[in-house]
Amino acid sequence: MTAPAGAAAPHRRPGVVLAMLLLVYSFNFLDRQILSILAMPVKADLDLSDTQLGLLGGLAFAALYSTLAIPLAMVADRTSRSWVIALSLAVWSGFTALCGTAQGFAQLFLYRLGVGVGEAGGVAPSYALIADHFAPDKRARALAIYSLGIPLGSAAGVLLGGAVAAAVEWRTAFVVMGVAGLLTAPLFRLLVRDRPRDRAAPRTPLLPVFGLLARKPSFWLLSLGGAAGSTAGYGIAFWLPSLMMRSFGLGLAETGRFVGVLLLTGGIAGILLGGAIADRWGRRTRRAYALVPAIAYVAGVPLLAAGMLSGSWAAALAWFLLPQALVYAWPGPLLTAVQQLVPGAQRATASACFLLVNNLFGLGLGSWLVGALSEGLAPRFGSESLRYALLLGLGFYLVAGALMAAAARVLPRDWVDG
Repeated sequence: MTAPAGAAAPHRRPGVVLAMLLLVYSFNFLDRQILSILAMPVKADLDLSDTQLGLLGGLAFAALYSTLAIPLAMVADRTSRSWVIALSLAVWSGFTALCGTAQGFAQLFLYRLGVGVGEAGGVAPSYALIADHFAPDKRARALAIYSLGIPLGSAAGVLLGGAVAAAVEWRTAFVVMGVAGLLTAPLFRLLVRDRPRDRAAPRTPLLPVFGLLARKPSFWLLSLGGAAGSTAGYGIAFWLPSLMMRSFGLGLAETGRFVGVLLLTGGIAGILLGGAIADRWGRRTRRAYALVPAIAYVAGVPLLAAGMLSGSWAAALAWFLLPQALVYAWPGPLLTAVQQLVPGAQRATASACFLLVNNLFGLGLGSWLVGALSEGLAPRFGSESLRYALLLGLGFYLVAGALMAAAARVLPRDWVDG
């Protein structure tokens, strides 16, 4: 029997597709976040300020990553999603390796722009491939498994990057991680193929897709809510290693292990539970896909604040574990909701529109804002200024929770089945 238009037909090996997409997404965050663990030696070697580090961790990456995601997603929708992902992996891995050769801020900024150019073609087509290969009532869990690349890749970046930098130097860490990604690109292309419907799908221009989304209040509330959450999340992700070194006295390798434990426990648990809860609750109401991240964001704030104000790394670890899970509960529910705002052939483009809003503000501003706040607070708080800058950044999680709660009220009306 032929599957109805817009439905996800079974794939003969969806597990292999999902596993390879997870591997590529892990490299995405490994290469994106490795600078966070290397920030202190890079700052010392290249004589950078906190504001410059924040720009390297955010705007340098987000500027082209966010804007090029839409045209590359359209190419993926019209040609081959798997080819676009494989080529993107090769490009961003190459620029990651080049980061190890940088001799100053300007050169490293340009290489980080290159990493963003490559990663622009990886995420939105992956969302669309998952939506193609998994039925609607399983998508939040599949997207949650895919989103494990966030903590897995980030943990690999801080653990391996910190270990290599401590044993050799920070430049070698960039080169090693970049080469590993280059070697993975041909393997991905060998194992992942598009469904025939991907290439035969109608060619829908960007403006009609964006016009459809722009008329749906849930798109703006979900996107701006995601952006607010990402502003806090990326700010913490980039600066937490530096906080542990500056305020808690940990060394480079110790910090890598500290952050790695948080990501591999709280991060993984939060993503899996968020997807599972949303799928189960979502059978009763579509509102669940916005309410799960809304509740989780708000609940995590006081616990994160307690950890940042604690007096020892052991106390900080205890306080951080639960909220780490809470603030990572959003990917499965939120990405599923965005996927269901448009028909199937437009999903990669719709995801790229969401990512444009989410990443241009969240990823672009998060690390820079915390760095700038740290410098501004330094005259009053001295070496503890980063701690208080991160505390102020937690306010964005509260904003995100409010916007997600508002999205829950209109999401059922905007939902597209299939």
